Amino acid sequence: MAELLSIDKAQRLILANAEPLPSETVALADAAGRVVADAARAAIDLPPFPSSAMDGYAVRAADTPGQLRVKARIAAGKPAADPLGPREAMGIATGGVVPDGADAVIPIEAVVEYDNEVEIGKAESGENVRPRGSDIRAGEVVVERGAVLTPARIGALAAAGVPEVRCSRRPRAAVLPTGTELRRPGEPLEAGEIYEANGLILAAQLEAVGAVVEALPAVGDEEAAHRGALEQALEADLVVTSGGVSVGPHDLVRRVEAELGVQEVFWRVSVKPGKPIAFGVRGRTLVFGLPGNPVSALVGFLLFVGPAVLALQGVPEPLPRFDQGRLVGGRRRNPERDELVRARLRQSADGPLLEPLSGQESHMIARSAEADALVFVARGEGELVNGQPVEYLRLT
Repeated sequence: MAELLSIDKAQRLILANAEPLPSETVALADAAGRVVADAARAAIDLPPFPSSAMDGYAVRAADTPGQLRVKARIAAGKPAADPLGPREAMGIATGGVVPDGADAVIPIEAVVEYDNEVEIGKAESGENVRPRGSDIRAGEVVVERGAVLTPARIGALAAAGVPEVRCSRRPRAAVLPTGTELRRPGEPLEAGEIYEANGLILAAQLEAVGAVVEALPAVGDEEAAHRGALEQALEADLVVTSGGVSVGPHDLVRRVEAELGVQEVFWRVSVKPGKPIAFGVRGRTLVFGLPGNPVSALVGFLLFVGPAVLALQGVPEPLPRFDQGRLVGGRRRNPERDELVRARLRQSADGPLLEPLSGQESHMIARSAEADALVFVARGEGELVNGQPVEYLRLT
């Protein structure tokens, strides 16, 4: 049997086959979470005029300190009709247009007000004035290509006058759980049956990274059922199956996929949980076979499937990012496989601490729900000791 593939080599093979999808124009109101395909540029200077940073009085710094006549009052969206003259002040609201002739704004709480005059201390030129274009200039890049449109980026584009943006098309992903023993939650269980969880896990994970999901019903361990479901699934940009990729007599997924034209790129990776993961392609469709144990499917998605979905959308660095922390308690290494250990994450004065959960078997999805992180334990001899630096992935 072939040697197990390393995690990083498996990831490189996947990304080598994940070509970005075509782009499309998306209205900004519908673009949250999408990936920018072409750099989005500001349509206007931001702010588009010199504006006040607070409620107060617009003045000429050269006229201060002193007593000034209040000429007008400026509300946001209602600029003054005339410029500010010598020895004059104008009341101004936050965001209001600083009138021509003024070069400073004095906060209202620093002003003594009379009937139609104000007593003002010394002001500095530029004080509390937001210059035109001080945030960004028209034509400058607001959001770079490959960036995910977060709420802050959506807000920046809206403020810069951008009504729509070019985004990579969202990948269409088909999820197919396999196994005769599977039943939908809420149905009665007969002897030997279990509730199907992987389809829901994978659909939620796929949606979180931007895919449009088609969740297919679980299929039993019969070739005809597999063939029909896989023929439908392979119309998508990406297929994710769970179960049926090991070496048992009922593990049909890889064989049926091969009959349908899927070219297998690799099978079996040096990772625990998740060793029997399979990856192949048919044309531009990426095909993942994840193990049936729920934790194996969850980990396999984070390491391999999620990065592929991001790469299809043009994200330049799609691989998961590991953070640094310290291990609580010891942990023996696995001599043959890298291991992702479920752990609770807590903060301390010395930084993040990772405490492995009891019960690390790959079927223990209920216990895994308590985990905040996956601690990476490289294969080898010996063990990690209490307080040892480790890398971890956050679970959200």
